[in-house]
Amino acid sequence: MPYSVVSGFMSGIGVILIILQLSPLLGQAAPAGGVMGTLSALPNIIDNMKFSELFLGVVTLAILFLFPKAYRRYVPAQLVALVAVTILSVVMFSTDDIRRIGEIPAGLPSLVIPHFNAEIFTEMVIDALVLGTLGCIDTLLTAVIGDSLTRKEHDSDKELRGQGLANMLSGLFGALPGAGATMGTVTNIQVGARSPISGITRALVLALVVLVAGGLTEPIPMAVLAGIAVYVGFNILDWSFIQRAHKVSFAGMAIMYGVMLLTVFVDLIAAVGLGVFISNIIIIERLSREQARQVKAISDADDDDLPLTDSERGLLDKANGKVLFFYLSGPMIFSVSKAISRQHTSISDYEVMILDLTDVPMIDVTVGLALENAIKDALEAKCSVYLLCPNEKTREQLEKFHVIDLVPDANTYKFRYEALNAAIRHVERHDGSSAELLPLN
Repeated sequence: MPYSVVSGFMSGIGVILIILQLSPLLGQAAPAGGVMGTLSALPNIIDNMKFSELFLGVVTLAILFLFPKAYRRYVPAQLVALVAVTILSVVMFSTDDIRRIGEIPAGLPSLVIPHFNAEIFTEMVIDALVLGTLGCIDTLLTAVIGDSLTRKEHDSDKELRGQGLANMLSGLFGALPGAGATMGTVTNIQVGARSPISGITRALVLALVVLVAGGLTEPIPMAVLAGIAVYVGFNILDWSFIQRAHKVSFAGMAIMYGVMLLTVFVDLIAAVGLGVFISNIIIIERLSREQARQVKAISDADDDDLPLTDSERGLLDKANGKVLFFYLSGPMIFSVSKAISRQHTSISDYEVMILDLTDVPMIDVTVGLALENAIKDALEAKCSVYLLCPNEKTREQLEKFHVIDLVPDANTYKFRYEALNAAIRHVERHDGSSAELLPLN
């Protein structure tokens, strides 16, 4: 996935977190409608904001941003802010003045045995596939964000297997399906977590809170949690790339900001999908220009880019412009087909065309068809075709396309000097002349 896309949805998620926490930060309940609902209700939220909760949120943010780095390795700034501001709120404000988390239901959930019904089985399967796909994408996007923050590489198969097993088991207890939690992951990384043990520890702490320590979380102000979430969102923003994007590439900058805006105002999946699609189109276009330069059709040896020995160059010069040396190199993808068609347009001016695929490790169907058209055009113009294709994989691909059938076995060679010698002999026979061939190195 292009980094401009990764940066875009990282920053988009950061913006979403900040916007969604504006309401609780100002002492109001979060309005319905997500980002758009919050933005449309923002004037009303500001008019009715509670300065007491805003004060607690600002103090929380101040602690998070100003907490000395020297102490962060020993205790997370988020934990310090949570405990300190919660105590401050208990001392300064009454329970009714501040919105707090309140009571958390304690105890373990009951086992729920699923019941399958033939009438809704199809609907169940379709819903499961949709939820599973969205969950996989969400989890892998979160994993990519984690990779960018930790400079590590996740194991996609392991992540998805773990998620699938967890959802299956939790579903037996009536839980809704879950996926990678971007906010929790980023917070975890920011406080120093680097291994799966941190996730296990988090689950154990949550279980402890639910089972026996629910009373400890009851007085936590919602504004404190909002302040912590705003801090997380601020840090998710890819400031490093945002500062350099306009200097690196206009296309990369446009994709990054486009993905970010689509993530915020439309949909994360649509943003990533469109960003990857446009990035791939741009990359293919750039690769096409570079690969087009590797398609050369010459009738003399003046081009120094061709990998010809001195004797091979002498043979090509001896043809007096009647042999077209058609040289391709590198992987040939579909976008190169136009360059191939353009290079052999004047094939009727030559008596022999040498199609050199020695340095081509791979061709796709479109290029195979373009080569087929080039060979057919040459044959129709009474131009003999000699094929150089020593690479077995490339030859197998040509055989699958039936391109190899257009060239007789006698005109197929493994070495350039053999093909050039044969081309010179053909030209001399056609002209009714004979000359001594140049010695080969």
